[in-house]
Order: sequence, then structure tokens, then C-alpha cells
Amino acid sequence: MKIWKLLTLLLFTSNLVQAQPERWQQRAEYKMEIDFDVKSHQFKGVQQLSYYNNSPDTLVRVFYHLYFNAFQPNSMMDVRSRTIVDSDPRVGSRIFELKKDEIGYHKIRSLKMDGEPVKFEVVGTILEVQLERPVLPNSKAVFEMEFQSQVPLQIRRSGRDNAEGIAYSMSQWYPKMCEYDYQGWHANPYIGREFYGVWGDFDVTINIDGAYTVAASGYLQNPDEIGHGYSNQDAKRNSKKLSYHFIAPNVHDFVWAADPDYTHDTFTRKDGTVLHFFYQKNEKTTDGWSRLPAIMDKAFDFINTNYGPYPYKKYSFIQGGDGGMEYPMATLITGNRSLGSLVGVSVHELMHSWYQMVLGTNESLYAWMDEGYTSWASDEVMNYLRAEGLIPGRKIDNPHASDYQGYVNFAKSGYEEPLSTHADHFVTNTAYGIAAYVKGAVFLSQLEYIIGKDAFRKGMLRYFDTWKFKHPNANDFIRVMEKQSGLELDWYREYWVNTTHTIDYGVKSVGEAASPAGKAVVTLEKVGVMPMPLDVLVHYADGSKEIFNIPLRIMRGHKPERTSEGPFKVLEDWPWVNPTYQFTLDASPAEVIDVIIDPEGGMADVNRENNGLKAK
Repeated sequence: MKIWKLLTLLLFTSNLVQAQPERWQQRAEYKMEIDFDVKSHQFKGVQQLSYYNNSPDTLVRVFYHLYFNAFQPNSMMDVRSRTIVDSDPRVGSRIFELKKDEIGYHKIRSLKMDGEPVKFEVVGTILEVQLERPVLPNSKAVFEMEFQSQVPLQIRRSGRDNAEGIAYSMSQWYPKMCEYDYQGWHANPYIGREFYGVWGDFDVTINIDGAYTVAASGYLQNPDEIGHGYSNQDAKRNSKKLSYHFIAPNVHDFVWAADPDYTHDTFTRKDGTVLHFFYQKNEKTTDGWSRLPAIMDKAFDFINTNYGPYPYKKYSFIQGGDGGMEYPMATLITGNRSLGSLVGVSVHELMHSWYQMVLGTNESLYAWMDEGYTSWASDEVMNYLRAEGLIPGRKIDNPHASDYQGYVNFAKSGYEEPLSTHADHFVTNTAYGIAAYVKGAVFLSQLEYIIGKDAFRKGMLRYFDTWKFKHPNANDFIRVMEKQSGLELDWYREYWVNTTHTIDYGVKSVGEAASPAGKAVVTLEKVGVMPMPLDVLVHYADGSKEIFNIPLRIMRGHKPERTSEGPFKVLEDWPWVNPTYQFTLDASPAEVIDVIIDPEGGMADVNRENNGLKAK
């Protein structure tokens, strides 16, 4: 090939690589106004949705979620709850038993695109819309909808009259455009599991009886008109209905709640972030909720430093729902709790603002990247709060120990399913819960063991900064960690996420080496299927110790030469296909007291009984 042709080809290839666009994101701008009737528990709504197709694809159909339709007898959520072997006790057969005035629904009265009517069909919890004109790549379409809805009796997350007497927990309350990304449409029927949404701006006006205080995502635009702890305490006495106007920028959902007996407290942090607390004041709540603001202020300090800065200037802790559930700029939590429990649920739901509300992973496909990462970080935050004396208990050395034990117990049960399973399709609720919350948390803690604390902590911050507002997937995360650590980690993701293979390493023997004569040779064995790098601690008769690190060959390197036990010696790497591994100590067998694999418990080894061996 002539040199000029080669240069032209190289230049063209280089331009192609540089021209690769950053992963595109669809965008939605909602403007909604609803008129709420507290007597019938129904509301009429008008929605204008400006939808930006930033994809390279032409869209001939669009889809909306109609979550309230799940709360009807014989819905998919109802049938799933009544047929799964370990039904959520909060649901059970309760949906099937709902009366006509207790069910939830969305009725679509009209729908237009750019002023022209479009054909649509309600199919369970999905609205299927056939477009008269396609939405072209890099173009905008405006959808105008009129709808009428009924709020279901509170069963799961959404609804009216929750178990603690909160009037309205309004999550998943509006027709919501489904997400379209590089994998296509995600129009999953709602069966009570996870969510995935389009980044956008919300402009929401809620017209409701003046006796009710409304808490919500976003920033209230008219506090002087509203009162209820915002500014003018007498406003509710001067109006039959009040109009709450909220704006929530760059979020993928909007939640609100309302109750006539809410107490509304605020706490302004030094960085200007305002924390809001909405709860019913009674003998069960007064102590915990009055202490919560100062504690969550400290939690925010720790979280911002260790996991990335919170990008909004408001967050609301709202009594409501059926336990704890995260939303942009707010959470719904049950409030009749002890202080430790109240802080625990508040911290967990707040951490979702990092690993779901800002990063926006597809929870249905990667629930463990949301719930697992949130659980891992929550353990760390709670341990910090204990160390500071802000909540009961003492700081513990490994705040993730219970996650390891929970995972190991379930892995041995035979009911485990891979993390790659879609959230809706786990055979049991228990398998889903262990995978998403527990095994997902262990994924991170174990990764810290593999690459070292410094690389891991910096990598978590780098991940947040790199992928905020971009819907990262599992490979996106592991690539950040590879760049930060300089190690190949695809094997770890593939084993831990795509399989249920377990880790089990053992010390097989400590004997005398043939050469050099008289020296102790340690033989290790790989009993489980999943490979891992090993830290091995050797104790000697004179009281000294040595730590050895055995990298996996497929890592192409090793973590920095230090553990909490001290510096270690790096040995020859272990090819993962080899069932055994040997190394020789600079001591005789008689001088060796014992050999211990993974003394810090960084691996989720399913059988730790064979991890140590005392020399004979």
C-alpha cells in the first residue's frame, strides 16, 4: 500500500473513532396540572410532554406507563403476587380483594401529538401509542394528554390511607413516557418491582383541598401563597383549594404526598441545601423526627465527600408509603420507628439519590447497581454515624459482614439466580432481594479487596462523576474501575453477575519441600468454580508473620502491596484453570504455626472452614 493511502486510511479511522458520540439520552419536559378531589380520591389531569428524540432511530410508536392500573383485581401485579411462592406480605391477595372505589386506574381521555389526535390502546399498565407521523432522529414532538385517575387504597408504594394514617402517597401517579435507549423501548408491565425513566424537567401544579399540606420533589414556586410551614401559616384558612406549583429540573420522576396533619420542619445546611421533613407528630414520632435533621446533615457531609456532591438544593423526607422508597429529591418512608430504624431507612433512601436518581441505571436490568450499591454505601454511612455517636451502637470493623453472610447462606440454598436476571423475572422474591440488595453490596466490597482500598475509593468517585445523568450499565462501571486500578476486571463482572458460581479456596497442606531441602511448601486448592486473587497470612513460631498476595493471571497485575495486616509479597500469578497452587516459605515446616487464606474476610468464600491450616 502506498504511504499516502496508508496515511489517509489511518486519518479516516482516527476521525471515525473521535466522531463516536457520547451515549445519547432521550429527554422529556413535563408540564402537568391536576385537580384533586379528596372525597372521591380521584383527580383530573392535563399533561403536556415535550419529548426529544436524541436517538439515531425513527420512532413510529411510543409507550407510557400507567402504574395505577396495576392495582386492579387480576392485573399482572395481582396475579404475580398470588402465584409466586413467597409473596410480599404487604401485597398478598390484597389487590384481588379491592372494591371498585378502592382500585387504582388511569383513564386516557385524549392524546394528541403536535396538535393532531393519535391512536392509542391501554394494555394493562402500558399505554401503546401508534403515531400518525414518526418522531425523527434529533427532533422534538409535543404530546398533549387529558386523563382521569383514581388513587388506589395503599398496598404497595402508591396509594391512599397508608398503615400509619397518611392520606396520600402519590408515587407513580401520572402517565409516564417509557424509556427508549440504545437497547430500544423498555415498556415493562408493572408488577411491583423496579423503574427506569427519561431525564427531564417537571413543572407540576397540584390543586387540592386547602386543609392538606403537600410535600413533593422539586422546588415550590409559590410558598407565600401556600403556607403549611412554608411561609404563610394562615394561607390554608383563607382558601378552599390551594395550588401547589413545583419545578423539578433534570430528574426522571416526580413524587408527592399530602396529609392534613403533616408537621413540616426544615433544616438549611451550610452549603445551602434545604432539608425538609414532613411527618405526623405523635408519641411515636416526636423524638426521632426532631433529632433526624441534625443527623442527616452530618450524613450529607459524609456522603458528599465520599460518593460525590449532591447536585440539587433540596431533599425531602416524607412520612408515607409502605416502608421506604426512593424518588428524585425526596423519599417516602414509614415514620413510626425507633431512632436507629428511622435513620437507617432515611440513609438508605437518601443514598438512592446517588446510585439511582443521579446515575439513573436501568433498575429492571441492573437492580443490583441501584439497590446493591445503595446498601453498600448505607452500611458505610451508618457505621460513620455510629462512630460519631449520632445513633446507637458502636463502629464495627466490617460493616458489610452481614451482607457476606446473607449471600453465603443463600448461595448454599440452591435458590440463587444470577444478577443478570431481569428484576421482574426472578422465580422468587427472596432470590431477587438477595441478588439486588445483598449480592450487589458484596460486589462492591469484594471489588475493594481485589483492587485495593485507594483505587476503589477513587474509582467510586470517578464512576459518579463520569456517569452521572447518563444511565450507566455494568460494563460502564467495571471499565471505570479498570482505568482507575490498571487491572483487567471483566472476569470479575462476568463471574459475579452472569453466573451463580461460588468462591471456595482452601489450604491443602503445609509440607517439606524437596528443593530447597527443609523449607516449608504450602499447597492451596481451588475448590469452587469462581477464581479470585488471594491474600495469604502465615504465622511463625517466633511470633512474626508474612502476608502473600497471589494475583490471578487474567488480572494482568495486582493490587498495591499493602493490606490492613501490613505490606505483602507478591507471588507468581495463579492461572485460573489450575486446581492447585504451591509456594515455598523461607522457613521450615516446624517454624510455621498456621496458614490462613483471606484473613480480613474480603472474599465471599462459601466455606471458610478450609481457609486455614495449622502446621503439624
